[in-house]
Amino acid sequence: MDRPKNYFHLHLISDSTGETLITVGRAAAAQFTGTRALEHVYPLIRSTKQLEPVLDTIDGAPGIVLYTVVDAELSQMINDRCREMNIPCVSVLDPVISLFQSYLGPRSEHRVGAQHTLNAEYFRRMEALNFTMEHDDGQLPANIEDADIVLVGISRTSKTPTSIYLANRGYKTVNIPIVYNVPLPEVLATADHPLIVGLVATADRISQVRRHRLLGTTQGYSGEEYVDRVAIAEELKYARNLCARHNWPTIDVSRRSIEETAAAILALGVKSR
Repeated sequence: MDRPKNYFHLHLISDSTGETLITVGRAAAAQFTGTRALEHVYPLIRSTKQLEPVLDTIDGAPGIVLYTVVDAELSQMINDRCREMNIPCVSVLDPVISLFQSYLGPRSEHRVGAQHTLNAEYFRRMEALNFTMEHDDGQLPANIEDADIVLVGISRTSKTPTSIYLANRGYKTVNIPIVYNVPLPEVLATADHPLIVGLVATADRISQVRRHRLLGTTQGYSGEEYVDRVAIAEELKYARNLCARHNWPTIDVSRRSIEETAAAILALGVKSR
């Protein structure tokens, strides 16, 4: 099958939100450097009427097809049409479900979007997200003891996006900025429950991120000290010393994605309630 070398079409068909497919597709595509996936996401496909135009679109832009569809008729329809178009397709969940079935026995029911059920876990994540947003950037420090995780670090160490990611995992997260020679909230020194972690990075990386940030600031504001590598190095030294003094672990986020940073934080161990 002829296809351009620098990109390919990646078609993701789901009877739910498509989040699982997007994650799997991007993880696989990331292993192939020099080529880019053009994602086409088709969520909430639950009838032949909805599926037919999707397959017609795929016929016009052939590529790789990944799908998560519970309905056997729709699944067969995708397989048959892809075979006719000579396009590779994979049901992402089928091998995993087959493995579970071999161990747990046959499934009792086929539920579309079962992972998105409004159960206690879902509401726990919503509560964590609300808590995290209310405690962004040092707000409401008196409630730190109610948090699961507290992130501290100088400006532009990805505290807020990491906090939100952790909240979506169900962890109440507070993030507090470290400002050179400005004391942190006293309650941090006595907090017993939350895991307190310092986020750091290289001076070069922080300077680069801060320079991009300055592009959107008020006209006439230079912020030279804000992006100066020597000044940033002093901030980082101050932050590292604070963390060492309190025995707080630190994580260098210079070359980590938000997901990798969150995984490293959780690996340190979060106390259960």
